[in-house]
Amino acid sequence: MKPAPFDYEAPTTVADALKLLGSHEDARPIAGGQSLVPMLAFRLARPSLLVDLNRIPSLSGIEEKGGVLRIGAMTRQAKVLASDVVKRHAPLLVQALENVGHPPTRARGTIGGSCAHADPAAELPSAMIALDATMVIAGSGGERRVRADDFFIGAFETALQPGEILVALELSKQQGVSAFLEVSARKGDFGIVTVAARVAVKDGRCIDAALVLGGIAERSVRCAEAERILKEQGATPKAIDAVLAALPLDAVTMDSRSASAAHRRRLIPELCRRAIEAALASQVTP
Repeated sequence: MKPAPFDYEAPTTVADALKLLGSHEDARPIAGGQSLVPMLAFRLARPSLLVDLNRIPSLSGIEEKGGVLRIGAMTRQAKVLASDVVKRHAPLLVQALENVGHPPTRARGTIGGSCAHADPAAELPSAMIALDATMVIAGSGGERRVRADDFFIGAFETALQPGEILVALELSKQQGVSAFLEVSARKGDFGIVTVAARVAVKDGRCIDAALVLGGIAERSVRCAEAERILKEQGATPKAIDAVLAALPLDAVTMDSRSASAAHRRRLIPELCRRAIEAALASQVTP
């Protein structure tokens, strides 16, 4: 199929992009196009105006300043994956990106585009929530910052309001070790179940933990009770058993041809166990 007719603009500043988006009620921004272009082709999206963000230099780049890593929303996934500063600052993000699509799609796809699209089976939303990322949003009233856990609302639904643009993601230096695992039908496919795990251990005590499930509901699910158990009991074999017993399996609502909800519930405990154990195994000991 071919897209429905639309106008096209390619601004060079965020301000101009916002003006264009505000000038049409159904205008859409386009980043890497890995998700939007197929939707246009199947006429699932019919914007009257497409605003191309690729010529806005301020939206790309990776910068570490004052302990905060800022990644421009238009930065290609491949560039983030290859970045040494990202590997040092937020290894969980790198681990998640290794599961995103294939090299050609990562070469074109952007870090912000995937987040703004908010596919419930995508890897990056879960990683952002597990890393307590801050999403930087620009609109006619200026910039505002939203926690990742509040940014992702539902399937293909975020806190972005009409006429707003996701301009950057900000990450504090990751505490502890991490792992990102998924089960998918084929390498490069969206995950049937994804698990983002982060554990910080100091002097034998768990000082921080994050466990986020993706691909199971309309948005990624944070396992708050499981995290509490890890923090209170430490990352011991007994605690891991308690964590698995506390997983929110009742939150699984995704039921598709690729995997039933019941199958996803069966996968979650083992995948979580493996993710936590893989994270702990990556610790560097004296």
